[in-house]
Amino acid sequence: MTKISVIVPVCNVEKYLSQCLDSVINQSLKDLEIICINDGSKDNSLKILQDFAQKDNRIKIIDKQNSGYGDSMNKGIEAAAGDYIGIVESDDFIEPDMFEELYKIAVENDCDIVKSDWYNYWTQGNRKEKNGRINDYGGKITNIFETPEIITLQPTLWSAIYKRTMFDTIKFLPTPGASYQDTSVSFKLFATAKKVIFTNKAYLYYRQDNINSSINSSDKAFFVCKEYKEIDNFLEQHKEIKEKVNTQKLIAQYKACRWAWKRLAKEQRPKFVEQISKDFTTYQQKGEFSQEFLHKVKEKNITLLVNSPEKFLKKIENDLQKEKWQQIRRNLFSVKINKSRISITLFGKQIVNKG
Repeated sequence: MTKISVIVPVCNVEKYLSQCLDSVINQSLKDLEIICINDGSKDNSLKILQDFAQKDNRIKIIDKQNSGYGDSMNKGIEAAAGDYIGIVESDDFIEPDMFEELYKIAVENDCDIVKSDWYNYWTQGNRKEKNGRINDYGGKITNIFETPEIITLQPTLWSAIYKRTMFDTIKFLPTPGASYQDTSVSFKLFATAKKVIFTNKAYLYYRQDNINSSINSSDKAFFVCKEYKEIDNFLEQHKEIKEKVNTQKLIAQYKACRWAWKRLAKEQRPKFVEQISKDFTTYQQKGEFSQEFLHKVKEKNITLLVNSPEKFLKKIENDLQKEKWQQIRRNLFSVKINKSRISITLFGKQIVNKG
């Protein structure tokens, strides 16, 4: 049986696709199948896939009309035969030893999930910064019952491998486009995994400056609410998991909403705030707000969101304006130091980047 099935969802990424595919076919682990799902691309993406498939018989192409990221992922995983599933977004690329090293860790520890760190990457200037958000878990075998806070980690499905059998019951929501569909799937995978191991080593380059990326599509932000509705339904069916991680779920949900409203066009924010106010009001009425949750998100913020969404919206606008000016000052001069990297920026140019 194939060791890893690599799923590559593709939609109008001709500018970056060759770099992505090169990094996958040149993996040191050769026992791969590479399943590329072309989601109705209107550029030359399909032609690029076909050219690569002629050179490497491990590449399988699923060509379909545009139906969104979730449907593409479901079709790719349904076609997969590997022991493990890996995911590489078609505007990203990976280190040559990524899958060999993750697979070795997985087999040696019989893990359901092996999760690695990643680099945030900018094409302009060929700049990278190690994410560094999983440093506290590196080398540790755990699960949500031992370490419930892992459920709050950014849902980056593409910096890990997963036992294929986990997807027998876990599917992506087939909502349109390519925004937030990894949220509920990532939650379910980590919530049901018996053994998860983290490695602080970074392998994947997560491109930040693709203007066509779904992270830059503000009209899709409302899908985050659908993803958390799906998570709520899942937790109602798994009470033992809800009892353990519901506080962490609420923290992650508030953070995800905050990330989303920052990317919304100003005229869309009132409707979005109205929706999340209704959602969190329901949680409050059910008595789900713990002291840990109120402390993490700041009780005054959640009280304002629930009781006065109009005032909360004004607070958002003021906070975003402050962040804008803070970013301008940071671009003039900033120093960032954490466990994994040192970064110094002067007049908008990064002059030191060690990580």
